[in-house]
Amino acid sequence: MFKKILIANRGEIACRIIRTARAMGIATVAVYSDADARSRHVLMADESVRLGPAPAAESYLKAELILLAAKETGADAIHPGYGFLSERESFARACADAGIAFIGPPPSAIAAMGDKIESKKLAQAAGVNVVPGFLGEIDDTDHAVRIAGEIGYPVMMKASAGGGGKGMRLAWHEQDVRDGFEATKREGLASFGDDRVFIEKFIESPRHIEIQLLGDQHGNIVYLGERECSIQRRHQKVVEEAPSPFVTPAMRRAMGEQAVALARAVGYFSAGTVELIVSGADTSGTGFYFLEMNTRLQVEHPVTEAITGLDLVEQMIRVAAGEPLAFGQDDVTLDGWAIETRVYAEDPYRGFLPSIGRLVRYNPPVQSPSRLREGLGEGLSANDAAELTGPPPAPPASGRGEEEAYTRIDDGVAEGGEVSMFYDPMIAKLITWAPTREGAIDEQIASLDAFEIEGPGTNLDFLSALMQHPRFRAGALTTGFIAEEYPDGFHGAPADATLRRTLAAVAAFAATAQADRARRIDGQLGRRLPPPADWTVRLDGVEHEVRVSTDGIVVDGDAIDLALEYTPGDRMVQAEASADGDDTALTIRLAPTRTGFRLSTRGASHDARVLPARAAPYARHMIEKVPPDLSRFLLAPMPGLLVRLDVAAGDRVEAGQPLAVVEAMKMENILRAGKTGVVKSIEAAAGESLAVDQVILELE
Repeated sequence: MFKKILIANRGEIACRIIRTARAMGIATVAVYSDADARSRHVLMADESVRLGPAPAAESYLKAELILLAAKETGADAIHPGYGFLSERESFARACADAGIAFIGPPPSAIAAMGDKIESKKLAQAAGVNVVPGFLGEIDDTDHAVRIAGEIGYPVMMKASAGGGGKGMRLAWHEQDVRDGFEATKREGLASFGDDRVFIEKFIESPRHIEIQLLGDQHGNIVYLGERECSIQRRHQKVVEEAPSPFVTPAMRRAMGEQAVALARAVGYFSAGTVELIVSGADTSGTGFYFLEMNTRLQVEHPVTEAITGLDLVEQMIRVAAGEPLAFGQDDVTLDGWAIETRVYAEDPYRGFLPSIGRLVRYNPPVQSPSRLREGLGEGLSANDAAELTGPPPAPPASGRGEEEAYTRIDDGVAEGGEVSMFYDPMIAKLITWAPTREGAIDEQIASLDAFEIEGPGTNLDFLSALMQHPRFRAGALTTGFIAEEYPDGFHGAPADATLRRTLAAVAAFAATAQADRARRIDGQLGRRLPPPADWTVRLDGVEHEVRVSTDGIVVDGDAIDLALEYTPGDRMVQAEASADGDDTALTIRLAPTRTGFRLSTRGASHDARVLPARAAPYARHMIEKVPPDLSRFLLAPMPGLLVRLDVAAGDRVEAGQPLAVVEAMKMENILRAGKTGVVKSIEAAAGESLAVDQVILELE
């Protein structure tokens, strides 16, 4: 077994690998860029080595620097994680040449499967169904337009070496191809060093299902069931679950056997994933098509770990060390249901624009102690214990009885850390397991409500809304789910009248507690004057009259049965409300605003203006401040790099015309003209780093 492993990655996956290596008694080496000098993975590892400046091209993508770090620290193996160099054949080969074990598949398998064009040809030759498309070299945009027309719209343009949603564009008509082909090439070159693009038919109403493989160097290959990854936005996975609510045992076996046959054809070992596009309308179990093979560990691997009881990182390490798999296909059992949501630094209320900044508060929900490995010392919290031992294992296949759900957090950040514009916007992965799918979903909702993050915007509300959506709970999923269910953007999960009244009561109670504290501390209300008891709470545009007293809380004339504890300064409130015989337990994130609170729970954030009832009528006479007209400015919607400007001063532009391209968190964003006009001035240059709302150009 290896003595020391260098992790050629950062963030949560680096922390994830360190946990398992530590549990196996293996020392670890972290590498870092200047932006990550104080990051969590650096602090967790036994040793660390600086690579270079913040941009990945100058640090994490520098194979020669990583190999040098491995040699200098005496590491005898390198785990690449996912992304960066994980699917570079040249890096795996360079490791072998340097006498350092690569914890992943052989270079020949990476070459065969890592190239989307060549892998489709191999799959086709092996008799695997592939999506109709053009796998040859595409000369230019005009050639791409002709190919797309021959295949028939809609089509998908993909960077040959792409992955993780990068370098992908959906085209519904010719203009989409003309707008997106060059951008797809640039994204492929910038992220993967390869600007080749292929075009294939886009299957409508598709489901994205993938098969997890695991093989050793002795010819043994098994499949570990499937994952459903259909909930995506901009081709980036948002929610993953295992197993799939759509796949039958017969379909699972057919998919798994084809995936194993394909892996065997290229001499594959280690962990790998065969991704399939499945027609949701097909009930025969044969309507699945090969998309690609990811020759690495997947972001969503924890859901497979949860239902199989296997630590995939440990298995990868053992395989790389030459050990045979300790089990066969017949030993693989799928138990219970697991769901993973990706917590991103993005604002769903502003079109999911990337968000960066300091994590002023970061308190993830506590992981279940009952799921942690045995032999832990006393006095450790669940999260501290997980830090030492790795992820909690899945429950055993039998003898559990009616086991309750559990929660697992995979992250690589800490309170006070920085979410940078240079890397992926994922903050954490929230994984829940339960005996049933419904139980795993309910555990997600409870854990998302209890996840406290302040600083950058996050998608916590959106994830909770997804978990509550009737169509999601029914398992009627497609890759177009988000676009279909939120065509006008996300505005929060719907809240019924009972929930709104409960939130109004919580806001009034918090305001009473704050007023009482002010009275006691500095006499703001006088010695004998009690704090206000009657409040007008304006929540989501509706006013509620709330009275708070020792006898209870009355909202709009009706007593509300509410139990809660709140101390001024608390950012999380546990409340229990009863209505019509139903008891509801709520975890509410409570953030103070200038005139009240912002209350977040159950997939939505609600702004509550809380005023003493005697003062509220005067607020209606306040003059509303009209926001300035910014329509003539092109503003940076997020922090990022101005990659390209398509216009110059004096140019006439039409509404909808591309004006600039801004790259943020490894994704290119095309900024278009909101109105027809003439460019008056250019305020930023290509290559410049932009702040949010910075002016790029002005129209006359």
